[in-house]
Parts: sequence; C-alpha cells; structure tokens
Amino acid sequence: MLVGIRYAGCMSLEKTCRRFGDEFRVPPGKGAKIAKRDPGETLGLKESPEAAAATAENVERLGKLQQVFYADGRRALLIVLQGIDASGKDGTTRNLLTGVNPQGVNVTSFKAPTGEELSHDYLWRVHKVCPAKGMMALFNRSHYEDVLVVRVHDLVPKKVWSARYRQINQFERHLVENGTVVLKFFLHISRDEQRRRLQERIDDPTKNWKMNPKDLDERKLWDDYMRAYEDALTECSTEEAPWHVIPGDHKWMRNLAISQIVADTLEGMDLRFPKPTFDPATMRVK
Repeated sequence: MLVGIRYAGCMSLEKTCRRFGDEFRVPPGKGAKIAKRDPGETLGLKESPEAAAATAENVERLGKLQQVFYADGRRALLIVLQGIDASGKDGTTRNLLTGVNPQGVNVTSFKAPTGEELSHDYLWRVHKVCPAKGMMALFNRSHYEDVLVVRVHDLVPKKVWSARYRQINQFERHLVENGTVVLKFFLHISRDEQRRRLQERIDDPTKNWKMNPKDLDERKLWDDYMRAYEDALTECSTEEAPWHVIPGDHKWMRNLAISQIVADTLEGMDLRFPKPTFDPATMRVK
C-alpha cells in the first residue's frame, strides 16, 4: 500500500491497535451489551507520547489515503457518529479530519428536522447528503435520531419507530451495494464523565457557548437513552454496516481507536490511482 504504519516503533502498541476493529465491533445478530462495556477501556494502553504519535500517524495516513480514495473514485465512505450529549462527537470530527483535503469530505450535523424535512420521509434528508463516489461524508448524529430521541420523547408510536430498524438496515444495505462503505461509531461515555464535561461547559467561559440548558433535562433521561441505544445498536449492527462501541471516557483513546479503524478500512480497499489516458513518456513540458 502507499503508506506504512510504524506506531513509534512500539510493536505491542501496534498489535493492540490492530485489534480495535474486532474488539469494539457489535457482532451482528448479538446484543450490543452497552452496560457491560467499560467506557474507560484502554485494552491495557496508557496515555503516552507513543499513543499520541500513533494517533497522529493514523491521521496523517488517513490524509494520504484520502488522496488516493478521491482519485480512485470507485467507492464512497460514510462515517456515522452517535453518542449522548458531550460524548465527543465534535472533538472526534475535528481530530479525525485534521489531515484530509476539505474538497473531498462533507460534514453534516443533524439537528431537529425542518418543516420541509418533516414533509418527507425521515430518510429523505439523510439520503440527499450521502457521499458521492470518491467522497467521504461524516454525520454528526444521523438517521438514528429517528429511533433514539423520537423514541425517548414519544414523538411517534412504537409501531412506527420500531419498524425503522428494518428500514434503516435496508437503507444502509442499499448504500453498501451501490459502493458506499459505512462505518458507525457509538461514543460510549459514563454518566460521571458526562457530568464532568457538562459542568466544565458551565464553569469555563470559553465553553459556555457549547452548553444548552436543555442538555440537563436530557441528562435526566439517561436510562431511557441507554435502552434506546442498546436496541438500535443491536438491531442495526449488520455484516454490511456494523456498529462499533468506542470507549469515550478518555479522549486520547477515542481518537486513537477511531482513527485506527477508519485508516485501516481505507487501507484495506486496494485503492489505486487511475491509469492515465495518455502516454506520459511521450509528453514533455517546454
């Protein structure tokens, strides 16, 4: 492949990083078991200069791979980030996309649907921003809000939101069968870590803008959201588009794991620059 990976010369770190995809994947057909997954898990790794170097190398690797991915133009990549308030979706986006060419990636943050969006089916606003071939797209929240917040706040009947698991699986299968690789990450943080991060937004004047007073009301519904996430990840982790539960209490671990999985996924695509339509040996610039 075009780019190698050195992991700052640490073979044990390399071996652990290579396990991330399998360790954090929700096996299709089995329960997500979120409650049994430790949001502080590090698989024995520690925050260190070596771990930081590995993350930086993954980000650099991703930037180089994206160049070939864009030129190759045979597939698209969709990255879905979901998580409770303050789980780190913005930070993950910023870290992961630091080294990519902005012309090759689109980021969409899904807020409450507009009137026009509500007049269509719930997947309409999602499908129109899915990536074209050669492009990457990152969803900060996604179509899964329609089986999460909609369920928790009882915005539609159970028979409506429960049918959406099947519809979402069909939608994602359609994307995959038409050339889109789908990576889905649930940023798993503890309730104590959420409390700390929300309080920091209140106490730090430079972070006040991040704080929405409604987040405190949503926090009271923690257990309801965890049940909704458990069902969504269990029902919608498929062979075509599996979910990964990323331990998010430690930001360095979250960034290392996601950058590793995304870069490894691209590296496994057998990407290549297209052959020129002319003979370079016959051309000279004068």
